[in-house]
Amino acid sequence: MSDADDGFLAGRLLVAMPSIGDPRFERAVIFLVAHNAEHAMGLTVNRPVEGLSVRRLLRRLGVKSSIEMPRDLVMMGGPVERDRGFVLHTDDYSAAESSIPVSPGVALTATRDVLEALAGHNSRPRKAIMALGYAGWGAGQLEREIRENTWLTCDADEELIFGDDYDHKWTHALAKLGISADHLSSEAGSA
Repeated sequence: MSDADDGFLAGRLLVAMPSIGDPRFERAVIFLVAHNAEHAMGLTVNRPVEGLSVRRLLRRLGVKSSIEMPRDLVMMGGPVERDRGFVLHTDDYSAAESSIPVSPGVALTATRDVLEALAGHNSRPRKAIMALGYAGWGAGQLEREIRENTWLTCDADEELIFGDDYDHKWTHALAKLGISADHLSSEAGSA
């Protein structure tokens, strides 16, 4: 968990600049779940995996559902360990041994018990996204990329984290910073 005055960004969003130069992160919005002097880790919250819903993934994993599952899509969390799953969720759900508080109101769980909670009536978190893989940075790497204007940072809110308007999260995150995406894009190409 991040303390606002410690200089670390866990619980905040990274917003890719148009000049990022890496198609894996073009227009990405990444929620940072961990950030300290040794590393940073985040989950992309606006990149659905083509054709993969939470319902379909739970079925593949043999998780039986006692409810009609929503049509939520699974996110491509990042390029690292893409076969590993993470669930970012509101903190009204918590697995005692495996949920990690990230910021006020938000936690991360990467164990089967959260999958079973997603498929049940009573223990389901109010809001959640499932992601495959994560984005990771080594010591000082993220700080350097921010100094080089690869990323902007902004406060996270439930709609940016959990909302399903994936096509517009990037522009909404920029707007939260008072930046027009059209203006930013036209500025990025000029010298």
